[in-house]
Amino acid sequence: MKVKERLWALLRGLRGEWKTLVIIVLGNVVTAFAVINFTLPYRFPDMGVSGLAVLSNYVFGISPSWVVAIGNLLLLVWGRGNLQPRFLGLTVCSILVFSLFMPVFLAFPLPLPQDRFMATVITGVLKGVAAGMIFNAGGSGGGTDIVAMVLRRRYGVEVGQFSIFVNLFILALSLGVVGLNSVVYGVVGLYIYGITLDNVMRKFDRRKQAFIITNIPDEVCLFITSRGKGVTRVEGKGVYTGQPRPVLISLLEPRHVVQLKSFLQEKDPKAFVSICDATEVLGNGFKSWKSL
Repeated sequence: MKVKERLWALLRGLRGEWKTLVIIVLGNVVTAFAVINFTLPYRFPDMGVSGLAVLSNYVFGISPSWVVAIGNLLLLVWGRGNLQPRFLGLTVCSILVFSLFMPVFLAFPLPLPQDRFMATVITGVLKGVAAGMIFNAGGSGGGTDIVAMVLRRRYGVEVGQFSIFVNLFILALSLGVVGLNSVVYGVVGLYIYGITLDNVMRKFDRRKQAFIITNIPDEVCLFITSRGKGVTRVEGKGVYTGQPRPVLISLLEPRHVVQLKSFLQEKDPKAFVSICDATEVLGNGFKSWKSL
């Protein structure tokens, strides 16, 4: 009875996150498209559970969708105690969509580029963008992504870097099946995937952190809050002058930084401003804690 109650609670919770589900569905459709059209036809190795599924297809002719579904199910059972129910539920959605769309794309093959290097670049970019969308929505594509998300939550490990090291081992297993030439292409695709993934994740979360020292702090605070952003005022003191110098701290979107600099240039050209990147911002008005 408890299992049914938890399942219904999970389904009710996911029903209220239709935007997240749309992103996850789209990301997995793109990933399935990349595997079927830019990995299997060129006998490239792949990554994670999908990599094992691809190898089983090359060696035994087994449909990769079955290996993906069963392998991910086992990993979910293994990792369910270390991850939030929401994350697990979204991951189940990813696995189902990915497994269902692989045979769909197999039934409708596309004209393929003759250049294998172009194909490996395309597959790396497509998978990196799709994985970044899924991670930023708070889900995963399953497989080694589950382990990567645990390490990210606990130790702040970059997901892309972790994927590169783990999947290099899987690529080594592929050497005897697809040959050195295809493995080299696979390494190139893996590198492109990792770089694309990290950049997509930073792009979604990127904000600018502004430190402002100005003679018109009240006007600057009003300017920032009028754009829907918060600002914190810290009462400081100039070491050289000994005068009170309030310091304003705010997290802004890049377009707001441009507006802020134009405002200060006009109203207080002697203001001191320091702008730096904030690659992950959690809290009200930014990324939700539920997505971790």
